[in-house]
Amino acid sequence: MIDVLVTRKHTEAEGICSFELTALDEQPLPPFSAGSHIDVHLPNGLVRQYSLCNHPEERHRYLIGVLLDPTTRGGSQAMHDQVQEGSRLRISEPRNLFPLEHAAAYSLLFAGGIGITPILCMAERLAQAGADFELHYCGRSEERTAFIERIRRSGFGDRVQFHFDSGEASQRLDAPEVLSAPAADRHLYVCGPSGFMDFVLSTGREQGWAEAQMHREYFSAAPLATENLGSFEVQLASSGQCIQVPADRSVAEALLEAGIEIPLSCEQGICGTCLTRVLEGEPDHRDMFLTDAEHARNDQFTPCCSRSKSARLVLDL
Repeated sequence: MIDVLVTRKHTEAEGICSFELTALDEQPLPPFSAGSHIDVHLPNGLVRQYSLCNHPEERHRYLIGVLLDPTTRGGSQAMHDQVQEGSRLRISEPRNLFPLEHAAAYSLLFAGGIGITPILCMAERLAQAGADFELHYCGRSEERTAFIERIRRSGFGDRVQFHFDSGEASQRLDAPEVLSAPAADRHLYVCGPSGFMDFVLSTGREQGWAEAQMHREYFSAAPLATENLGSFEVQLASSGQCIQVPADRSVAEALLEAGIEIPLSCEQGICGTCLTRVLEGEPDHRDMFLTDAEHARNDQFTPCCSRSKSARLVLDL
């Protein structure tokens, strides 16, 4: 863990603030690559993940952008209301679950709203490397779209197209046209609200893009049906202990109530922090972290949200 100081808090757009973080001991921060995120331990006890959106060669600071989500579960509200310039926070070292494919001949970047944060870092890296890319940035309106001036002043501003819901129809994103030329050496990256990402990815599939060429990072999970959930049990391979998981509890909650500590962060199945090996049984995958191929192997699952199709799961715990 790293103790940091909030050296700058700035309103980037309506409902969006950026936070500049520097190490309390004034030492260089750990290096990171484009697409990385950090866990931020908030004053109210919650832990949330935020993508780094400054240039990946910077070691003197980290920069994150936070949208005040109207459906907040407490994380973004705490960042906006409780975290100010001069506040001290504890963060993790950067992790990258959304890396660039540096061998790509061409990269297509799509950002929806606050999804610009990892995408902006990618654009900085690709521009520095002299790589070919284009960025499509979609927002409700210019007033609600963060980092516009930074992008316009950048050396890659001519590779960016803005698409505003409030603008003329002619400037809206024409995804089928943009994605009309799939190729093995072309890669697509998308981040933003689930609906926006699903639209870009489904359009890519319709245009013939292979799954291996499409990369995504979710900020939140789509609501899942909770009716008709049954109970099951999990068994710890190390001790043989069996723990009942009732319909109104997650596996993670049942384990914690039984005194079994597991790492947790997002609790929505999007970050992979709690990923656990499954030795026997068939998980009911409800995460957005693992790929379809990884789901099919049934050898790991996310106990924060996933359940079981079999009466018992034997876990490597």
